Amino acid sequence: MSTLPVVIKDITPEQVAIISQGLLVAGVDEVGRGPLIGDVVTAAVILDPNKPIVGLNDSKKLSEKRRNALYQQIMDSALSVSVGRASPAEIDELNILHATMLAMQRAVAGLSILPERVLVDGNRVPDFGIASHAIIKGDGLVAAISAASIIAKVTRDAEMDTLDSQYPQYGFAKHKGYPTKAHFEALALYGVLPEHRKSFKPVADRILLQNTF
Repeated sequence: MSTLPVVIKDITPEQVAIISQGLLVAGVDEVGRGPLIGDVVTAAVILDPNKPIVGLNDSKKLSEKRRNALYQQIMDSALSVSVGRASPAEIDELNILHATMLAMQRAVAGLSILPERVLVDGNRVPDFGIASHAIIKGDGLVAAISAASIIAKVTRDAEMDTLDSQYPQYGFAKHKGYPTKAHFEALALYGVLPEHRKSFKPVADRILLQNTF
């Protein structure tokens, strides 16, 4: 079987069934490509077809309360769940795209069951050594990818809450590390943290400014 990825747009439930063909399918998604700080977090999920979960959707379209409830359901009933990540240092070394692909590979490699097919949200797929497809807007169309997006989102948000407890003046619990006005103001007031992504322009600019004085 070819392992070359195929990019699919506007997939239907019937097409999902066709490309799955009764196979053991892992859904993969990422959270955290845009933030200025912290890991990029990915998740791989193999759902149990005998235990369907109602209400799965793109994690960004769900309330925090609903995401947390679905997170627990996924953890309780999925056949396998794995989280992968790439650190700020790896992001700075590889760039965010390649670091995200690495994190996805780590998530799939961490599954306790080897999937027969991998479905990834977006338009790019790393080499898993397994037949794989990129599904554009897959996090709202494919249940396993929706589940992965929820696992990744809840995991990363919790890490930002932990970072907030360490550095409350930065407001990470609110903006989750994204480049908001409040985050820019905190960078200007308090400087760059070890967990910041040094290659991202707002952080790099701040480092340059700090080194000027």
